[in-house]
Amino acid sequence: MKYARLTKQQLEELQPEFVNFLASQTITAEEWSALKKEKPEVAEDELDVFSDLIWEGVLGRVEYLENISAQQMHLFHLEEKEMKLLSVKVMNPDVDLTTSIGFSWFKKNWQSDFVEYLSASKVYTEDRNLDKFNLIKQGAAITKGDLYKWFDNIIS
Repeated sequence: MKYARLTKQQLEELQPEFVNFLASQTITAEEWSALKKEKPEVAEDELDVFSDLIWEGVLGRVEYLENISAQQMHLFHLEEKEMKLLSVKVMNPDVDLTTSIGFSWFKKNWQSDFVEYLSASKVYTEDRNLDKFNLIKQGAAITKGDLYKWFDNIIS
């Protein structure tokens, strides 16, 4: 398995796609039920293959990721050949960016001396989707990039 198995909830939400996947493997509903009971390891392998296919599709389309913690924001723009990072660090220990109060403070004080900015870029390794997945594993969330675009506009 290259990425991670989808959660039970994710698999339930993707049930029509999973049924199509099984059909493409010429596995009927009855055969799937039997497979789960008689050969659970084969059923697990099928779930892993399906999960990897879904992840490949999602990762191939993702353009922006955000990883926001109490004092830092890491905003990523995932371009064709490289990933760009805008990093924000709040040096006010009383501010927690993960709360609405802390984020409101930041919106009012983004130009203060208590806020540091850094930008960087990094070329992908041989497997750019795995690079993206590793950021997600570290806590990044897929977004539409509004925050990144706002900062990019200000910095430019």
